[in-house]
Amino acid sequence: MRDALCADLAALGHAIVVTADPRFHAPRLAAVDVAQAPPTGLRLVALASRADAVWLIAPETGGLLARLTARLRRAGVPLLGSTAGAVREVGDKGRLVARLRRLQVPHPETRVARSEPGARAAALRLRLPVVLKPALGAGCEGVALVKTPREIRPAFVAARRVARRGPLLVQRYAAGLPASVSLLVSRRRARVLAVNRQLMRGAGSPNYRGGLTPLEHPGAARAATLARRVCEDVAGLCGYVGVDVVLGEHEVTLIEVNARLTTSYLGLRAAYDENLAGLILLACRGGPLRDLPGPVRRVRFSGAGRVWVQGP
Repeated sequence: MRDALCADLAALGHAIVVTADPRFHAPRLAAVDVAQAPPTGLRLVALASRADAVWLIAPETGGLLARLTARLRRAGVPLLGSTAGAVREVGDKGRLVARLRRLQVPHPETRVARSEPGARAAALRLRLPVVLKPALGAGCEGVALVKTPREIRPAFVAARRVARRGPLLVQRYAAGLPASVSLLVSRRRARVLAVNRQLMRGAGSPNYRGGLTPLEHPGAARAATLARRVCEDVAGLCGYVGVDVVLGEHEVTLIEVNARLTTSYLGLRAAYDENLAGLILLACRGGPLRDLPGPVRRVRFSGAGRVWVQGP
């Protein structure tokens, strides 16, 4: 995802510097300079302060994305993305539930748990199966589907390992097809780029394997409508936003909102004839969101970065 974004920005003529943790491979693009340093702390602020603008991509785990956003904003760094307040609002899945309830957007019934007894009581009260996960998490880290009382303890331990001292969520399981909605957001207006299928592996502990875009499904239009409603309700959301949903037999259930670039970008950039990075930059700068013709080809993509064009 990082390399794809860098390539698209370079194609627009921008000079790019990307941080790269020395423990992992650096991007090999001629138009990209690499700063070999973990992108945290004072080192990040020093690098960011020399840039005209910064595109911050980080997980919500433990509130990391919100903290980095706030730190760079305080340092006066122009960010291409949502405000720290908006990141906190949607990144805290427990807080998001209250907003979804107010907006009358279907979502799983949810309880907050801070201890194993609390998680057990919540799971039994909601009736199994339930999903147990960190309130501040990303991807499938620490997420477990609990079908029997015996599975509550290992699920709690796995979620606690990721959340550390943070709260956990116990949610009633929403059956259906996992999907996401990719949107552009600017000045509390949203445009849907596509509805994407999410490919998962594993039953008890799901593992995201990539996706397919665009998704043809009877619930896709409803998912897009709900995602737009939520994104336009959150002040400070800006740029690219991903909304996770479950397409059930009779209803669409909204699961969470990601105020950052998601893996679906890999498929979308191949599905569109336009440079999506340019459209996202325009949205981040408060520009008008024009109606888009939609994807022109179907694309399958993996979490590892591989892309297969499956046809128009």
